[in-house]
Amino acid sequence: MRVIGDDGEQVGILSTREALQMAQERGLDLVEVSPTARPPVCRIMDYGKFKYEQSKRERVARKKQHVVHLKEVKLRPKIEDHDYATKLRLAREFLGEKDKVKFTVTFRGREVAHPERGRSLLEKVLTELADVASAETVVRAEGRMLTVTLLPKPAKTAPKSAAPKSPAPKSAAPKSAPGARVEAGGGTAG
Repeated sequence: MRVIGDDGEQVGILSTREALQMAQERGLDLVEVSPTARPPVCRIMDYGKFKYEQSKRERVARKKQHVVHLKEVKLRPKIEDHDYATKLRLAREFLGEKDKVKFTVTFRGREVAHPERGRSLLEKVLTELADVASAETVVRAEGRMLTVTLLPKPAKTAPKSAAPKSPAPKSAAPKSAPGARVEAGGGTAG
């Protein structure tokens, strides 16, 4: 088998017994890295330390990762202005937390005869949230409901300029002596 040392250098092709003995002399483990290669590749390493560092890297990666949730905001075709504003504010918060938002307009009874009211309500939502979200799906009918799903827009990063800002130029206005009186209009001071 091909053996790689604990320092990353290639030791060469050794028998299994010789490789195990070399690892034991150094107080390390012999780990098979690539069993399908010809000859198989083994590495001399501290396997416990390797597993610990690997789990540490995975923990850090999970910490930086954001899980996207789907939040639902339910509306009615005859919603009042204040209720509408509250639902819109709530959706804006969800989108700020980088979650998807599904708007649902539910029709009851004879309201189903006027789907254009629900469609116009969802179009209004799309235009008012256009600065923070984009539509993932188009407005579509599902039985007695109209739905649309919104995705948060990615945050824009401002490009950093290479040159630092220079201070503003000082005005060339003449300084007056302390205690002197200056009047506008060109009249005499009296």
